[in-house]
Amino acid sequence: MSRIRNLRKEKGYTQIKMQMLTGIDQSAYSKIERGERYMSFEQCKRIAVALNTSMDYLANLTDEKKPYKRKII
Repeated sequence: MSRIRNLRKEKGYTQIKMQMLTGIDQSAYSKIERGERYMSFEQCKRIAVALNTSMDYLANLTDEKKPYKRKII
């Protein structure tokens, strides 16, 4: 989960800012960053959008930080 922490710090975001962007409680978010808690699919999606990356990057499936082209819903 260090990728999440590194991306967050690169953007200059605090965990409180991530809470505001994702709706994930700060204490739960902190546990995700430390690897003490798994994130749900929905949480992963929200974090990826907030950090402008892909879910694959967060899951260590790719080394490409750039997100895929997103579909407008």
